[in-house]
Amino acid sequence: MTPSNVWTYRDLSWTNRELAGFEVEALDGSIGKIDEATDETGNAFVVVDTGPWIFGKKVMLPAGVIQQVDVDAEQVFVNRTKDEIKNAPEFDPDTYRDQSYRDRIGSYYGAGGAGYRDEDVL
Repeated sequence: MTPSNVWTYRDLSWTNRELAGFEVEALDGSIGKIDEATDETGNAFVVVDTGPWIFGKKVMLPAGVIQQVDVDAEQVFVNRTKDEIKNAPEFDPDTYRDQSYRDRIGSYYGAGGAGYRDEDVL
């Protein structure tokens, strides 16, 4: 996955649905519920409220890490482990819409970042 497409949903068949409230499943278990989701072209992301998992913090995930959405079960599946998500740059509620913050997140989850996975290469 390159930094340019890390912000783009892989599957657009469900993008007309509101994802807020959906459960989020990492490769190794549940990480919380979606608090906010956008479908901005080339700049899409979800903000996940992790609840007690990471002491009530939120994390921002670029749309490109979402592998699948089960609309009926209200679940979103991401292709990252809990540790990869936990070790991502800390969510900043004041700057998460700023380009510099998105650049850090994109670098982490994009090509070459610590959250990079071989299966991300399209």
